[in-house]
Amino acid sequence: MKKVIVIVGPTAVGKTALSIELAQKLNGEIINADSMQIYRGLDIGTAKATSEERQGIPHHLLDICEISEPYSVADFQTAARLLIDEITQRGKVPIVVGGTGLYVQALLYDYQLGANTEVSNTAIREKYTKMAQEKGKQWTWEYLKQVDPLAAQKIHPNNERKVIRALEVYELTGTSILTPEKEPKKLYDDFLIGLTTKRELLYDRINLRVKQMVETGLISEAEKTLAYPDAQASRGIGYKEFQPFFAGEMGLEEVIEDIQLHSRRYAKRQLTWFRNRMNPRWYDLLLDPSASQQLEKEIKKWLEEVGISG
Repeated sequence: MKKVIVIVGPTAVGKTALSIELAQKLNGEIINADSMQIYRGLDIGTAKATSEERQGIPHHLLDICEISEPYSVADFQTAARLLIDEITQRGKVPIVVGGTGLYVQALLYDYQLGANTEVSNTAIREKYTKMAQEKGKQWTWEYLKQVDPLAAQKIHPNNERKVIRALEVYELTGTSILTPEKEPKKLYDDFLIGLTTKRELLYDRINLRVKQMVETGLISEAEKTLAYPDAQASRGIGYKEFQPFFAGEMGLEEVIEDIQLHSRRYAKRQLTWFRNRMNPRWYDLLLDPSASQQLEKEIKKWLEEVGISG
């Protein structure tokens, strides 16, 4: 199996910095696994590495979609696997980095997402859309939980579009939008790194990062999403909170507090997801920076097992 380094963890924990450092030392190329960093023009709110920060390291699957375009797990799965093949063939090390857990899981295991994600039926979708309008998001999600608990576990109750889509697929196929017909197998020999730190420190970093984003132009960036209120990108944290601000219904300080709150909650969900769904080697490089040296040694040893050296 091909070797792949994977870096996961919550927002604001240092994934980007570590990925660039490892890519420099190990002759690596970076594959983005963040579902918001795929969008062109959304740089500040997604904490996308600047050209200077990338240090000349090739970054893939950044800026590949317009704000109005949808992008699925299946799209990522296909593109990232092709990139791993290409990077490996060039004698370099693929480094997958991001906090979108479903992207990472779908990449590393042979989940057959395409078959289920491509089926559709307008009448069924409209039926569930009407249900959501009449009974509310929470009720619709509870119904999904009854018929497809796997999908409900991975889809937030507020994500009405995905809840409706999962119900549509289940009614059409009788199977979960996320469940393959057989137990998924691992496709890569991955070195899975999980970054974490004390919750208080992480939350302080998130709060500070949001303030810095606003100071460096997040408002004008969020304004770009106004033309596409129903787009996937416009519903991302850091953008959706500005809609009442632009409508004159909320002040800037309240918006900032909402973004901070939603970001902290998202970080908590990310940590829970990776702890329950995957088995990373956990490191706290914020409180113990020296651990990066041990991490580098472990990765080099792992690479040398198949004759790859950094």
